[in-house]
Amino acid sequence: MIGPALLIVVEAGEDLIDDGALLVLVNAVQRAMPEVHVVPARLDVHDPGLGPAFLRELREGEPVIAVPLMLSPGARVHDDLERELGGDQSRPTVLTPAIGSDDAIVELMVRRLQRSGLSTGDVVVMAAAGSSDHHAVRESVEVGRRLAHVLERYVTVGFFTAAVPRLSIAVDTMRRLHPGSRVAVASYLLSPGRFARAMAEAGGDLVAGPLLVPGHRPPSALVSVVVERYRAGVAQLAI
Repeated sequence: MIGPALLIVVEAGEDLIDDGALLVLVNAVQRAMPEVHVVPARLDVHDPGLGPAFLRELREGEPVIAVPLMLSPGARVHDDLERELGGDQSRPTVLTPAIGSDDAIVELMVRRLQRSGLSTGDVVVMAAAGSSDHHAVRESVEVGRRLAHVLERYVTVGFFTAAVPRLSIAVDTMRRLHPGSRVAVASYLLSPGRFARAMAEAGGDLVAGPLLVPGHRPPSALVSVVVERYRAGVAQLAI
C-alpha cells in the first residue's frame, strides 16, 4: 500500500453508532482508495481514548491521517484526539476536521428529506445529538442555518441531550406556530442507534433517516467527504 494510513475515528459508547453501518462505510472508502491502508478506531465518550486495538492494525512508524467520522464533536473531542494521537511520537500524524462541517452533509440531509416525502408546506426541525460543548452546539445551529438556506424555508434545531431546545419540544413548538402544516424531522445523525430511535418517537409527521443505513450502500457523497479529508491531510503532512 502507498501513502499514509487512513484512521477513521468514531465516537463509541451509549449506542451512538451502528457497527454494521460503520463497516459498510469503511469498506466503501477502501474500495475508493484501494492503495490506502484504512483502519477504523473508536473514541470512548466516557473514558476518552482510542485504546490499543487500532495500533495493532498499523505498521510500525506508519504515517497516519485521522479523519473524525463525526458530525459535531465539539472542541473537547478534538482535543482528546489530538492528545491521543500526539502521544505516539513514532509516526507522523495529521488530524483532519470532522465531516459535519462539509456542504455535502447538508445536501445529504436535503435528499433524505425529499425521499421521505417533504412537500412545499412542511416545516422542518433538524435533529442533532447535542453537547455540553458550546462549540458543538453552535456548529449544529450553523448547519441548521445552511440547511434552511438550501431548502429556502425556516429550520429550527432540536437536540437530544445537553442543549436546548430538546427535539420533542422543538417539534411541538413548530406544530403550534404552523397549525395545519406537517412537521418534517431532518436527521443530523450519522447512523442508527439510540438517538435515531428517539428521533422516530419525537412526534414528527415525517422523519428522514440517518446518513448511514446498515446493509445499504453508503452515499457516495459521504465517501467522497472522507476521501477528500484524507487527501487534504496527506497534503498537510507533506508541508
